[in-house]
Amino acid sequence: TSCTKTQKPVANTTLSESERLAQGKTIYESACKRCHDLPNPTDFDATKWVGIMNSMAPKAKLTDDQHKMVYDYVVSVKP
Repeated sequence: TSCTKTQKPVANTTLSESERLAQGKTIYESACKRCHDLPNPTDFDATKWVGIMNSMAPKAKLTDDQHKMVYDYVVSVKP
């Protein structure tokens, strides 16, 4: 059982890098927040986010593209 509804896939060929990051932020804030408080993206480095994302993306039922957008967003945030 998942805490989230399945997200609609987003075609990655039509989005610019800034649009992909914005979409990643939206997915992060909506899909991840449904089950728990959101950590600040700067709380973890890129390597730690790989493990977190690999663990949490299936629970949130993220597509591979959504998984990449969220990962790209969280590692793009600078303190």
